[in-house]
Amino acid sequence: MNKKAPETKDQSAELLQDLQRTRADFENFRKQVELQKSQAMAAARFSTVHKVLPLLDDIDRAISAHTELAPLAKTLAKTLTELELAKVPAEPGVEFNPDYHDAVLMEEGEGEKEVISETLRSGYTYQGQVLRPAMVKVKLA
Repeated sequence: MNKKAPETKDQSAELLQDLQRTRADFENFRKQVELQKSQAMAAARFSTVHKVLPLLDDIDRAISAHTELAPLAKTLAKTLTELELAKVPAEPGVEFNPDYHDAVLMEEGEGEKEVISETLRSGYTYQGQVLRPAMVKVKLA
């Protein structure tokens, strides 16, 4: 009976180690599935917001063309903030940044610093990431 006791202890220790490994593997699997689920949801939100951008462009053009729609601009800005969607700063005089701006035209000018002279299409960031760069005309100032 003394011989079986060490074998039983060894088997118990081995089974315990197997159980601990299986438990750790399962926990790692669960964390990986949660991460993939979170990434898939973020990608879906990003894609959905990206599909709304043409509508935002149309609303901007309508507000610019019809001054009576000016109150709509404030409501739109508030809604965009709540959705963590922000316009890329691209007003004339803002320094050109290739991470946020897409230069499609270049004007002559004096100086060495590239600045925006005109915004051709608004750019947007979503949750701090560039969703679409602003399409701009650039000049040297």
